[in-house]
Amino acid sequence: MSKDIRAALVKITGRVQGVGYRAWVQAEALDLGLTGWVRNENDGSVQALVVGTDRSVADILERFRKGPPGAIVRSVEQHDTSLAEPPTDFRITK
Repeated sequence: MSKDIRAALVKITGRVQGVGYRAWVQAEALDLGLTGWVRNENDGSVQALVVGTDRSVADILERFRKGPPGAIVRSVEQHDTSLAEPPTDFRITK
């Protein structure tokens, strides 16, 4: 993976399931040119992997804190990660 590309694993908590959060994340990620995935977790949170430029990843992290209409975001926890092979698209996985 290029040094100019950042990968972040993100956990979003609050009222983020049943409000269109994953579809919103996918649309926002595509708007910013990011790749990765987003999924619901059994604990009621949403987890996402976002891969792109440092600026684009920082931008989507800010957007995650606001969320779509109907969502109430309590926390956004993220940590950078390394990937052998970055994803080529952005998917909703579950």
